[in-house]
Amino acid sequence: MVTQTLEKKTQNMIQRPKVAVVILNWNGKFFLEKFLPSVYNSTYPNIEFIVGDNASTDDSVYFVQNTYPSIRIIRNPHNLGFAGGYNEILKQVEADYFILLNSDVEVTPSWIEPVIDYLETESDMVAAQPKIMAYHEKGLFEHAGAAGGFIDIYGYPFCRGRLFQYVERDERQYDTPCEIFWATGAALFIRADVWRAAEGFDEDFFAHMEEIDLCWRLKRMGYRIGYVPTSTVYHVGGGTLNASNPKKTYLNFRNNLVMLQKNLPLVTAVWVLFARLWLDFFALLKFLADGKPKDAWAISRSHQYFFLYIFKTAKKRRRYKTKSNLTGLYKKCVVWAFYMNKIRKFSQLKGENFH
Repeated sequence: MVTQTLEKKTQNMIQRPKVAVVILNWNGKFFLEKFLPSVYNSTYPNIEFIVGDNASTDDSVYFVQNTYPSIRIIRNPHNLGFAGGYNEILKQVEADYFILLNSDVEVTPSWIEPVIDYLETESDMVAAQPKIMAYHEKGLFEHAGAAGGFIDIYGYPFCRGRLFQYVERDERQYDTPCEIFWATGAALFIRADVWRAAEGFDEDFFAHMEEIDLCWRLKRMGYRIGYVPTSTVYHVGGGTLNASNPKKTYLNFRNNLVMLQKNLPLVTAVWVLFARLWLDFFALLKFLADGKPKDAWAISRSHQYFFLYIFKTAKKRRRYKTKSNLTGLYKKCVVWAFYMNKIRKFSQLKGENFH
């Protein structure tokens, strides 16, 4: 009986693509202690667990080594950020699919199977995300990803279930799988061969919006990105940088401008970036009015970086033989919809305004 069970399990592993769940860690012992047990108990059969460490100075690596000796640990010599950290770690991993998972994510036992099954049935669907719910208030979608990522004509990202700071309650309104513009880096499933073909994240981003840039490049290569609601995870969010952190403001504004320059057609990029610089200036004034001078200065610094490295960014622009896939692009300004038209839910945005 035991022999039959082992044979059945081995056969199941052979039939299933190999998956590597890779958690990038930086001084995250608290989150690893709290959430690694749920990840380790995943039911997917053909799986490898990896903790990639970005030169932590706490004892998080020691904790993993002693508590989970079967988990592979790959160390970076210094902190390379989210983008560079994952790029270096994944060079040393062999699998059919990578799952990039934040350390502050609690998963359910069968969270992997639905997403892999979905990707396996759609040959051009190369990356996807599960439903991302808030850990501390499980009835709400979580800010970073929610029910799938979208973007507007000016480069502002938003989600089904989250427009700017407004987060919806999950009432099963987004329980249909669909194609999206970008999948969150908090729980990103991606085909390993496509990750390599796209050359992973842009390391100059360091952190924030690198997954949107990657997904945009994948779409320009003719691929599709998906959302799978039958898989659910719970994300704490803000585990590394708090939402009000000026460094986060700087990275978000800087990386957004760089992403637009890299991925938009040249003529479109010129007028969109001109508009974005003015919109950013109004955001700067808003921060000053709200008594947040450090955040205002962060926007100014992001613009200085953009112009200082404009020619370096221009060299990153690539042309692909296939036509760019624009599904998930909102053809109007989501900022106007939110602040002027008082739209608070994704479902209130008119479908005809989307590609």
